[in-house]
Amino acid sequence: MKITLLQTDIKWSDPSANRREAERLMEQAERSDLFVLPEMWTTGFATDPEGVAEVAGNEQGMTDTSEWMQSMAQKHDAAIAGSVATKLPDGTFRNRFLFVTPDDMYHYDKRHLFTYGGENKHYKAGNERTIAEWRGVRFLLQVCYDLRFPVFSRNRDDYDVALYVANWPESRRRVWDTLLMARAIENQCYVIGVNRMGDDPQCHYNGGTAVIDAYGRIVTQAADNAQQSITATLNMEKLKLFREKFPVLADRDKTPL
Repeated sequence: MKITLLQTDIKWSDPSANRREAERLMEQAERSDLFVLPEMWTTGFATDPEGVAEVAGNEQGMTDTSEWMQSMAQKHDAAIAGSVATKLPDGTFRNRFLFVTPDDMYHYDKRHLFTYGGENKHYKAGNERTIAEWRGVRFLLQVCYDLRFPVFSRNRDDYDVALYVANWPESRRRVWDTLLMARAIENQCYVIGVNRMGDDPQCHYNGGTAVIDAYGRIVTQAADNAQQSITATLNMEKLKLFREKFPVLADRDKTPL
């Protein structure tokens, strides 16, 4: 499976501009099965979402951006993934990770809200794991702060790739790099981490977007402080053979979350 990761410089609270830029980067990228964007890629990390989050027209969370993602998925015959600050009809806000294919849409609401930044004061946490299946590959959907909580993301033989989308600041970049590798090794999976670059009203971000294999090795990584797309091919047969030869997952703790 070929995937393209988009490390973008998000324009604060400007969904239209951010969608246009994402579309431009996708048009310039290699033909791929999946395009992945950062956390809250249409607005920036808005811990106070009132007036910033996109308003959903129904409980399924359809917004201008989710409709755009579906349109792009159909145009490119690919899945499009990334999280969007979303206000649901019941008045609650969700940091909602969308995985959109030409014919289907999965969503995951961020479970671990970033208390240190006040995200928990305005958003409602999700409580369900979401596995998106696309072209024979199973993807676990995760958002930013979730990376610090390995129990929730433990591989139960139910996914092949863990997707982490983030607004992870430069000041904690070493943690990002280290934990992406750890999650790949302990879960015997590919890990995809897509972070933004640039600035918002609170932080500076320098990227670190990367694909990590099940051995903890970097397959490909974006340049620091650069808006760019990078493309990699996931070798699912190689992953399967590694799991069969070295069956770490069979010895995992079976205690449920």
